[in-house]
Amino acid sequence: MTPNDSSAHTFQVDLRGLVDLLSHHLYSSPRVYLRELLQNAVDAITARQQLDPAAPAAITVTAGDEFSVSDTGVGLTEADVHTFLATIGRSSKRTPDGALDAGQLADARAEFIGQFGIGLLACFVVADEITVRTRSARTPDAPVIEWRGRSDGRYTITTLPAAARREPGTTVTLTPRADAEEWTSTGRVTELARHYGSLLRHRVTVVDAAGRSTQINQTPAPWARRYDNPAARREALTTHCRETFDFTPLDTIDLDLPLVGLSGVAYVLPEAVPPSRRAGHRVHLKGMLLSDQADELLPEWAFFVRCVVDAERLRPTASREALYADETLAAVREALGLRIRDWLTGLSASDPGLLHRFLAVHHLAVKSLARHDDQLLRMLLPWLPFETTDGNVTLDEFARAHPVILVTRTVEEFRQVAPIAGAAGLGVVNGGYTYDRDLVHRLPEIRTGTTVADLDPATVTAHLDNVDPATELAAAAFLAAAREVLGRFDCDVALRTFHPSSAPALLLDDREARHERTRTQLADQADGLWADILGSLGSSAPRAQLVLNHLNPLVRRAAAIRHPELATTTVEALYGQALLLTRRPLKASESALLNRSFLALLDHAMLGHEPTTPHREP
Repeated sequence: MTPNDSSAHTFQVDLRGLVDLLSHHLYSSPRVYLRELLQNAVDAITARQQLDPAAPAAITVTAGDEFSVSDTGVGLTEADVHTFLATIGRSSKRTPDGALDAGQLADARAEFIGQFGIGLLACFVVADEITVRTRSARTPDAPVIEWRGRSDGRYTITTLPAAARREPGTTVTLTPRADAEEWTSTGRVTELARHYGSLLRHRVTVVDAAGRSTQINQTPAPWARRYDNPAARREALTTHCRETFDFTPLDTIDLDLPLVGLSGVAYVLPEAVPPSRRAGHRVHLKGMLLSDQADELLPEWAFFVRCVVDAERLRPTASREALYADETLAAVREALGLRIRDWLTGLSASDPGLLHRFLAVHHLAVKSLARHDDQLLRMLLPWLPFETTDGNVTLDEFARAHPVILVTRTVEEFRQVAPIAGAAGLGVVNGGYTYDRDLVHRLPEIRTGTTVADLDPATVTAHLDNVDPATELAAAAFLAAAREVLGRFDCDVALRTFHPSSAPALLLDDREARHERTRTQLADQADGLWADILGSLGSSAPRAQLVLNHLNPLVRRAAAIRHPELATTTVEALYGQALLLTRRPLKASESALLNRSFLALLDHAMLGHEPTTPHREP
């Protein structure tokens, strides 16, 4: 060949390699072979009904060694067989050159399930030979055509007498491989037919080897049927939810988007689930199950529902096991989210009891949504439960008792101060959970006259009662020893009275103060540039404070101790006990202090004298 010469060539396709690609990469499981056959049968019936609306519409699946799927569809002529069965990727929904313009594509998606022309190849996942016997409804006097294709790419076409099939339609027969017989057994075929075809608009029947028939689907869909009364409909949908998702719904939400031909129902979960759990929505395309894990159907915040929908114009991927991420899907997701949101906001007026039950289970989802939806925030924030010093109550109820609401930054801070703050009459909300602190701070926007502020140690200290001067003076020596002992932990000591009296001490500390102490320690240990950087980040965060409760009998006895070593051990023990109540991780030095004070007090209790002083680590 000389330079600039060129010649045209045709790609060669290794059918075995293509079948392997389909079975291991395009399709998730061999079970899709039945879905593809049902899909082709439905499309064939749809095509025939365009010619004759009164034509019969039935699909019969025969399970067993001679597995077959028969339909009363449009059938194929010999030319159709050569065109569509012997050419990979050629679909009867495409033009002769293999293309679809925008209008044709929209029409095909509206009327037919499949548009890719590769569905029949899925049968080679379970069989080495496929037999198609068909008679065309377009040409009444057309002969019966039999096409036999093998997985190695060879096929034969035979013309049969009219008696071989008297009515238009198609029968696809598979002889399963020995390692795939399970997939054509009666039990598995019935299960798969129900899984994929429960919402198909045409009657689907499975016939076993003994000739017994089982109808797979009931039309129309449960949410589209007529019922005698709302209670009967509710019971039918509840039964459908149990059969489909294995739970009894808290409520049902009708979903209807006529522009994309979508209808269905969302079932509200009766129990809380983590937001990260896969949703498992079931999406049907013109009755055929497309996916039972369609997470992309709803917004992420709507993790408290499970949906079953049937759509006309959503676009499937090539494997027809997921939805194609396009603008239509995005618009559907937004519209369905609005429908669920409308149901939620309507509950406050239509069924407050159900709203309370819903929020008790799914408050996290509502809080997530309310952060970005002002209308929903105003409507539902007063109803949402929060952990407070008055227990788990709604903000509306809590605000009536506490015009000034204090919010902790962490769960640990709330656990630490809740008993004392509650006894002092302070209204404190646990802001350590996801979304809670941000939402509580927005309460004044909705409820005028309510003040919200972050809780800090100084606020708690201000609400603790001082002891009288004589008591303070009597305990001066003990307090001085305590300040000296705890100084190395950057902690002050104060003597107050507060309830409950069973609490001997309260450690007031916040995250910023702990971070500042950690920064200071690192700066002291660092050299050069790193020390300068840490030093420049310094702030005036307050020290921690151990508040001893003089109402507690143990503290009163401790304040009278005159033996320095016993006083030191007692202070360390009180500090360690207060540390444990904060429920935060302990540093190595704090763990050593707890261990040391425990052993020293145990020694004192056993020997009845002042505790020996263990080696104290610097």
